[in-house]
Amino acid sequence: QVQLVESGGGAVQAGGSLGLSCKISGYISGRYCMGWFRQGPGKEREGVAAINSDGETRYADSVQGRFTISKDNAENTLYLQMNSLRPEDTAMYYCAARHSHCYSDITTYKYWGQGTQVTVSS
Repeated sequence: QVQLVESGGGAVQAGGSLGLSCKISGYISGRYCMGWFRQGPGKEREGVAAINSDGETRYADSVQGRFTISKDNAENTLYLQMNSLRPEDTAMYYCAARHSHCYSDITTYKYWGQGTQVTVSS
């Protein structure tokens, strides 16, 4: 049974930084993709960043150059470092995982955390 637990959210002023962590328990065999997603007030859930089992990363255009996704295999932890935060980054942030390749369709992600709130004030 794979479980994901996020931490590290909070409130910050625009221009500030926050780091999110996602602790993974259980084992995802073979190739996999892990990602960060977010859902702002009144918005659909969207992909933010993803990293596959080879360490290849991809980012949404809106966060490219500001956010960095990484993983520590020894610690079974996924990270998201967020810099130069903007009010529009305010959202509930979720980590998720799927078997095989990274894929943009979020419905294909099988494992989800409970989310952590990020609030950016202007």
